[in-house]
Amino acid sequence: MKKTLYSLMLSEDVVRAVDELAHQMGTNRSALVNQILAEYTDLVTPERRVQDIFQQISQLLDADRSLVPFITPNSMTMSVKSSLQYRYRPTVKYSVELYRDREGALGELSVAFRTQSQELLEAMGQFFRLWKQVEDVLVAPYHTRPVEYALYPGRFTRTLDLPGRRDYASADVAGAISEYVKLFDRLMKGYLGGLSPREVESEYLRWLREGNIIL
Repeated sequence: MKKTLYSLMLSEDVVRAVDELAHQMGTNRSALVNQILAEYTDLVTPERRVQDIFQQISQLLDADRSLVPFITPNSMTMSVKSSLQYRYRPTVKYSVELYRDREGALGELSVAFRTQSQELLEAMGQFFRLWKQVEDVLVAPYHTRPVEYALYPGRFTRTLDLPGRRDYASADVAGAISEYVKLFDRLMKGYLGGLSPREVESEYLRWLREGNIIL
């Protein structure tokens, strides 16, 4: 949604109250005024749509005890935490960022973890590379834009997108992201627990055949 600079005549008391509220909400004056006017006119801004999607993701994941969602108000990013069944129970953090510009990719998923175990680092790296290989076969053909991947020490990222160019409802987007994160988490833990690459691919294919939206 394009933004344009406008001048408004506001009383000092109003500005003071808006600034105080913006500070409490972790945002700024312009963003808060934009939000207030959008809500008053019943206009759905990109920020409001993202917050709605995040709220729905949180509700969908609440039933899954292995995943704990966290939402920061007025942020375009939410996080989900998961614990590995491994020595010292290291934590995996999924960060879901959604973009304001809906003309490009939907957003990005980042998977970050900290561990002192070189064995676990190597195993996680192997899984991330396997995941890309599986998706290159099963998912890439459905996208008009290539899915972008990156692997860093302790972090894996992947762009999120939806097939086709139709406008998906917030509920569809929330459902797709929730199911994808659950699949990724389940198969990652399965791989670390002994699932073979062939079994990971087979489970992914079965998940697709169940009718889940491709990301």
